[in-house]
Amino acid sequence: MPEIEAEKAHKPVLLDEVLQVLRVGSGGLFVDCTLGLGGHTEAILNSSPLANVIGIDRDIDALQIAKARLAQFGDRVRFVHSNFSVVGNVVAEQAGQISGIVADLGVSSMQLDSETRGFSFRFDAPLDMRMSRDEGETVAELLAEIGEKDLADIIYRYGEERFSRRIARRIIEKRESGEAIETTQQLAEIVKRAVPFNPKDKIHPATRTFQALRIAVNGELEILERFIFDAADILKTTGTLAVITFHSLEDRIVKHAFQRLAGRCDCPPRLLTCVCGAKKMVEILTRKPIVATEEEKVENPRSRSAKLRACRKL
Repeated sequence: MPEIEAEKAHKPVLLDEVLQVLRVGSGGLFVDCTLGLGGHTEAILNSSPLANVIGIDRDIDALQIAKARLAQFGDRVRFVHSNFSVVGNVVAEQAGQISGIVADLGVSSMQLDSETRGFSFRFDAPLDMRMSRDEGETVAELLAEIGEKDLADIIYRYGEERFSRRIARRIIEKRESGEAIETTQQLAEIVKRAVPFNPKDKIHPATRTFQALRIAVNGELEILERFIFDAADILKTTGTLAVITFHSLEDRIVKHAFQRLAGRCDCPPRLLTCVCGAKKMVEILTRKPIVATEEEKVENPRSRSAKLRACRKL
């Protein structure tokens, strides 16, 4: 997608709500851990001349577009090609100065609209789905090697797909017949034939399977909890962590991690004294997740499943 088209298609979700919880108006140093095309960062920099941002992204293509988009801000923004899971290392020299951290865990519009990255079955593209195209295995490589049970577990756990066993069986049968599964439409058709037709289902039958495989090859859930604890560590006192999720698995991880940071004991009920070392580090700002307004949902359909949770360091 040309740069100008990518920017026009990109609408950062829950933008006003993020700026409000981060308290950007008073300035400070912020970290956008999932820079993408730079929507949230641009709004932070526009909100206060005293705001500076470190923008992190593992997708080099998105990073290059963000650099061009944000060039007007000069040295108020620094770009880092890395995974948000190593945020502690990226800003190690800034420890104690970070006013706010934001992470938007959704797939960017540029990635979804790419005809070559394999994130969407709207295009017949190679089954890749890696956030960073220079690391890890592709979905096609995963499907060429994985066993049926492990595949079913991935689809069920990460996609919450109740027909995961049937889908995994059909995929393995196709592979064992000698036909490599290498494109998005190949996979989408296999899943579609494996899932019983339901006229009330508003999403394509392959949606949950594609989500599950994307999460698996990118290790998205494995790094999320560690990121939250590392992010809380590097915030200054009164600094805010804001995390936007797009499906229930991510939201549960964020919710429980915030509860642990707020001092909730994880010990089994039968223990008389706490041994987990729970310590209150943050105040949870969102008793329930913040969701998009009806107006935003109409203007930006991507926001319909977005949930924002935030906490402030004590």
